[in-house]
Amino acid sequence: MDVLMLFKAIVMGVVEGLTEFLPISSTGHLIIAGDLLNFLDNDRREVFEIAIQLGAILAVCWVYHQRLWRIACTLRTKASQYFVLNVFIAFLPAAILGFLFIKMIKFYLFHPVPVACAFIVGGLLILWAERRKHTVTVQLVSDMTWRDALKVGFAQSLALIPGTSRSGATIIGGLLFGFSRQAATEFSFFLAIPTMCVATLYEVIKHRALFRAEDIDIFLLGFAAAFVSAMFAVRGLLHYIQRHDFTVFVWYRIVFGIFILLSAQFGWISWGG
Repeated sequence: MDVLMLFKAIVMGVVEGLTEFLPISSTGHLIIAGDLLNFLDNDRREVFEIAIQLGAILAVCWVYHQRLWRIACTLRTKASQYFVLNVFIAFLPAAILGFLFIKMIKFYLFHPVPVACAFIVGGLLILWAERRKHTVTVQLVSDMTWRDALKVGFAQSLALIPGTSRSGATIIGGLLFGFSRQAATEFSFFLAIPTMCVATLYEVIKHRALFRAEDIDIFLLGFAAAFVSAMFAVRGLLHYIQRHDFTVFVWYRIVFGIFILLSAQFGWISWGG
């Protein structure tokens, strides 16, 4: 494997890690980066993205490993049981709707205009959520009820629309439902663990025939890059929200959505069928 290809794998891993947990959607960024870098063919790139997504998942597990271990060791307590139950309840809507409609969604919506519109509309929703009066009823994740979890779960299901952003949907959904920024952001991270693990397992089984032994070096590099960059993104976002709101992501999403439309219009990026 040449050095240039290894460098491209690192860049793709960094893009995945930085965008997966910020409310800006990794989908459009990986498409743009992959095409600009001319990185692999479509099938091999899709398999690569599955592998590096696992690195991003493990980064969240590492950042919260002490808390997750404490919950695992105290599962007999009601507090830990409620936490696990809330994550499971929030996981269900996207899992069920994804299982039923993912093929249809990919066929009809995985194109430049729908993705760009999702970026822009999602940005405007973030702006609306930030500008409206925000009454906090859930200060910490431990304050959630199962009804709160279910509402956030339905918000997450909106991320089945490519370009919406899973983290963006859950965070903004949480804000609209009375979560503090800290609670909305942290629960988004916790909810990412089962959601992304199941999605990754499904894609691995579906594309198992496409995995090649000769690709293992670029997979490992991309995985490592996604892991490290995702840790920075998660910790950075947690630090950022202590003093700032999410308005900066509004303008980023709108500009990036316009860029996607232009890339499709002028043929800068190939979006497939």
